[in-house]
Amino acid sequence: MAVRSTAEAQRALAVASATRVFARAGYHATPVTAVAADAGISPAYVFRLFDGKLGLFLAAVEHCYARVVDALTAGAQEATDRSPQGLLDAMGLAYAHLIADRDLLMLQVHAQSASDVPEVRDCLRRGLASVVGAVEDLSGADQQAVQRFMAWGQLCHLVVMADLDEVPGSWARTLTQGIRHF
Repeated sequence: MAVRSTAEAQRALAVASATRVFARAGYHATPVTAVAADAGISPAYVFRLFDGKLGLFLAAVEHCYARVVDALTAGAQEATDRSPQGLLDAMGLAYAHLIADRDLLMLQVHAQSASDVPEVRDCLRRGLASVVGAVEDLSGADQQAVQRFMAWGQLCHLVVMADLDEVPGSWARTLTQGIRHF
């Protein structure tokens, strides 16, 4: 097994910390010093590893979407029903497990909220393209089914972010009906 260089290991550590820290306060409100402190490395070293705060945020968002694609792939591989809908269902369940990590979910939300920054918007688009491409390739589903899958995923985001399972109103039950998350 290849041993990662110190820089690679520190980069991975910084990306994991960036995911957690940016998930709490977003791109605009998070200083690099907060990420460095969480990672236990110096801010100067973070700047050596990444092209500033923007580069660090983009690396975290890219890592987030890579984890989404990995989860969808694992879900599709574990599916017992190999029909397009069976594969979508298995991928949806895998995604529901993944977003139990609220940091990944909140990082996606913060990336959307920082889409006024062209590089973030482009990164967000690349991430979404990779997810849609994976869903299409893995499921073999048609565009409408993939669109419904993606829309359902966004509804899952809303349910998890707003803890709608905790809300007793009928309007919340309307939104949460049939949605499983962990």
